[in-house]
Order: sequence, then structure tokens, then C-alpha cells
Amino acid sequence: MKPILHITSGDIAGERLANSGLAGEVFVWHDILYDGPRNPGWPADDTLSARARFLEAVTGGGLDRDFVRETLDGQYARLAAAQGNAHIVLWFDACLFDQAMLCHILACMKARGIAAELICLDSFPGVVPFNGLGQLSPAQLASVYDRRTMVTADQFLFAERVERAFAGQDRREFAALATCADPPLPWIPAAVARWLKEQPDPPTGLSLLQRLALAAMQTGCTSPAEIYAAVAANDAPPQFWGDTTLWAAINALAERHPPLARIAGPLPRLPQWHGIADLTLFRVYPAE
Repeated sequence: MKPILHITSGDIAGERLANSGLAGEVFVWHDILYDGPRNPGWPADDTLSARARFLEAVTGGGLDRDFVRETLDGQYARLAAAQGNAHIVLWFDACLFDQAMLCHILACMKARGIAAELICLDSFPGVVPFNGLGQLSPAQLASVYDRRTMVTADQFLFAERVERAFAGQDRREFAALATCADPPLPWIPAAVARWLKEQPDPPTGLSLLQRLALAAMQTGCTSPAEIYAAVAANDAPPQFWGDTTLWAAINALAERHPPLARIAGPLPRLPQWHGIADLTLFRVYPAE
């Protein structure tokens, strides 16, 4: 039997999978595949360089572009090395972040003729609201292993379609995908619909995440932790974003002309990566 390679989308989920007792190596894929410059499918060298610059910018410099490029090079090399040499099991959930990543990986695998099994969860008994695999314990993850199924030819083809839409930011195709009936990957319509809501609202120019953050400030939430909790409570699960993404949305509110938010703290922007500054020292207010 070939060795098993588990591929998933988050460090917490990856750590818990590694502690689940399941045989095989766990590999965590890193990228934000619903946004940023790229070509569809297996990336060219210029796409990898563009994504390294994009991820450095989107994390507020928290991730150095050279480190990002090294990470990206390493993960595509790992996927290529698995061709014919590993039995791949993909672990993803139904959120926008995971679904865009899943379709990208499937498109890359199809291009190289790599087969895989898939586990994709949109719920788990007793976990409400369910936002993703990172909420589950090692034992809970192990309990769903028998639910894995082989990725079908129709799923690979549909993933290529979704991948092209995300790579090209094709709004017309997004609208079609959001209303697609009985798609081979059934979690895609809701994920794409959430991405459409994240596009700038015509009356305000704000994304849904920005509007939720601003509403939290206007109700008296001032600490980043309070704003995070309020936004999470008012955004429909599954939650595709984390603190890095939310802080970027708040920073964008503060940097608008005129600004819609005011950040008070040791830095003019909320730190989007661990170790840059103590987040508890920051307060955020609606602009006067």
C-alpha cells in the first residue's frame, strides 16, 4: 500500500489530524485562493512571485515575500512528488476559504493525473455553529475518516470551472455558480455567494466584513477581541475569515478618504501577524 498523505487547510486542523491516530503524513496547504493575482491551475513562476507579493501585502508585512515564495514552492513540489507515490486524502470544510483552496488543489491534481479521496464537512453533531475542521478534536476528526469518497471525474471538471472563476474573478461566472443546482461539489454555491457579498457594496463601497466591523464599533465594541466576537456572531457560518483578514478589513476602514474608523494604539494599523505588537493595546472607534 502507498503511504497516506492527508492535505488540509489550517494549522489547527493539521495539528489535530496529526494527533488523531490516523496513519499517514499531514500536510497543511497555505494560501488565500479566493483572492489575489494568479492563473488557474498549476501556477507558473510569475504567478508564484505575484502571490508572494500579494500575501506579504495582505498580512501587513507579517509574512515576508521570500518566506512565502519558499513555502509556495515547497507545497507544489510536495504535491508533485505525491504523484504515484502516495494515497492522498483531502480534508476540507464548507467555508469560502476551504472551497476555493479545494478547487485549486483539485485543478492542480487533475492537470497531473493525481487521484484523491475527499472528506468535506459542513456540520458535526453538537458543534454549533460549525465553522470548520479546526473546531473538532483529534478523536472527532478520526470519527469521520470512514466517510471519505474518491474524487470523481465530474468533481475534477467542476473544480476546474470554479478555479477559473476565482483566478479570473469572473463575476458573471460567480453568479452562475452561486445558483448552480446539484453541483458535483455541493458546498460551492454557498461559498461563492459569500464571496459575492464580500465585493464592495455599491451604496457604500464596503465589503460585508467591513460593514459588520463598522456596525460592531458603532454599538460600542472598541477592543479588537470585542469586534471579532461581534462580527463572528453576525456573519452566517461557516466563517471563512480569521483575525488577519478582519484586521485588514478594519485597517482599510481607517485608511479610507475620509476614514470610517480610527485606530488608537502603538501602531497606526492593527497588527496582522503575531509578534508585531500586543493586540490588547489597541482600541478602534468609528471615525468622528
